[in-house]
Amino acid sequence: MSAPKKVVLAYSGGLDTSIILKWLQTEYGCEVVTFTADLGQGEELDPARKKAELLGIKPENIFIEDIREEFVRDFVFPMFRANAVYEGLYLLGTSIARPLISKRLVEIAAETGADAVAHGATGKGNDQVRFELAAYALDPEIKVIAPWREWDLTSRTKLIDFAEKNQIPIAKDKRGEAPFSVDANLLHTSSEGKVLEDPAQEAPDYVYQRTTHPEDAPDAPQFVEIGFEKGDAVSIDGDRLSPANLLTKLNELGGTHGIGRLDLVEGRFVGMKSRGIYETPGGTILLEAHRGIEQITLDRGAAHLKDELMPRYAELIYNGFWYSPEREMLQAAIDHSQHHVTGTVRLKLYKGNVRTVGRWSDHSLYSEAHVTFEEDAGAYDQADAAGFIQLNALRLKLLAARDRRLKG
Repeated sequence: MSAPKKVVLAYSGGLDTSIILKWLQTEYGCEVVTFTADLGQGEELDPARKKAELLGIKPENIFIEDIREEFVRDFVFPMFRANAVYEGLYLLGTSIARPLISKRLVEIAAETGADAVAHGATGKGNDQVRFELAAYALDPEIKVIAPWREWDLTSRTKLIDFAEKNQIPIAKDKRGEAPFSVDANLLHTSSEGKVLEDPAQEAPDYVYQRTTHPEDAPDAPQFVEIGFEKGDAVSIDGDRLSPANLLTKLNELGGTHGIGRLDLVEGRFVGMKSRGIYETPGGTILLEAHRGIEQITLDRGAAHLKDELMPRYAELIYNGFWYSPEREMLQAAIDHSQHHVTGTVRLKLYKGNVRTVGRWSDHSLYSEAHVTFEEDAGAYDQADAAGFIQLNALRLKLLAARDRRLKG
């Protein structure tokens, strides 16, 4: 790959991406554009601007954007229409953020005339795959620079030395070994590494940042009602909220009640297993609520097919194929299923748990007249079940008869 002339860097303002910024300047002699995304990670982003300016980035080459609404509306909500869960447990909080970051990297590259983008993902993880597959899907000609796969700064000591030699400010707590690595956005927090690397050891409570310990959560349950329109949550307790504001409110509710903690050993796309601690308070509530409203509005055949498709859909997101034709095909089918997923779900939040306790909708398929144990006024003729059973039993009876004949 020829040396890039101008690079758009996904920049957090932290030590690692600041080192990458300087490394790009010294290694390639190129102009650097920084992009810092506000995805609801809960950190002040102005220091990232000041850090970039300190490292010589021109003000017009510093992009700091609040993309929380786009994140929830166009990425999180479509994923939740599918009830997507990876390996039965993980709500894909990190995975779903990467295609949006890559999208803006590529767009900013086009706007600024840059010929490359760069990220700070390591060569061991999934994020390198996600960033780069998304970038190439959106611009097949773009160059992608992944410094962790190229440089010789292979230890924390070497990184610190490089920072000191290049006058990169180092926070005091960065001089020692970090206890664990954290990634956060409006959907979740993800903590990995160091004190968490032994999956036999329980994670220390200080790892959890968004949720109260369930044992310390309020002793009284809280009830909340979530309104849906065509598969997307639109209100909490009757108050209509934008997608990002709704998820923010659910995070507050879930965090208070210790909901959404997960200790997971997952199978990374690159082949190894890793242990992560995830907190997805609002997303856990949202998943339960969405399944609750689907229970009364979604036909059995459609619901069962969705559940069959879901693991494949979730794996595509986890592996970085958000912009693939197969994900888009699945999304079209999933979105079609949501036309009548409208109504309200009532949930009970209590000490780490959330469960549906009520649901109602003008689009409901539930018929009390058909399922009642009382007089049904002719809504259902129970005698019809006999023929239904005989027809379904026919092949089983023929199999049994054959087996008996061959044994005899």
